Amino acid sequence: MGSLCRLTEIGAGQVIFELRKKIQKLNFELKILEKSSSDIPELIKSANLLRSNEFLVEINQKRFDLVSAYEQYSKELKKMLKKVFKIQKDIKEILKAQTSLIAEQKIKKENKKKKKPSKK
Repeated sequence: MGSLCRLTEIGAGQVIFELRKKIQKLNFELKILEKSSSDIPELIKSANLLRSNEFLVEINQKRFDLVSAYEQYSKELKKMLKKVFKIQKDIKEILKAQTSLIAEQKIKKENKKKKKPSKK
């Protein structure tokens, strides 16, 4: 849950969520259009051709919208990944610095122990 909050803080979570919803909606609408484009036998041939053409135009528009939504989604994912990799790099640098500090503290403690004169 914490990582989702961080993604929302950097503005990526909501955009990706909205784009994913848009893609799902377009997929659903496209499936409905493709199912309903079958010919109706009681109409004359030219009417069926005209109707079929209208459906093809609408289906092509939905496909175009779907490809555009996937393109936006992909761009947002790339942006998010760049931010995640930057965060990962920053964390590595912090860990290196902390490891270095811990090592220095251990060396200082060991040196203090060696410098203390022993009581006989």
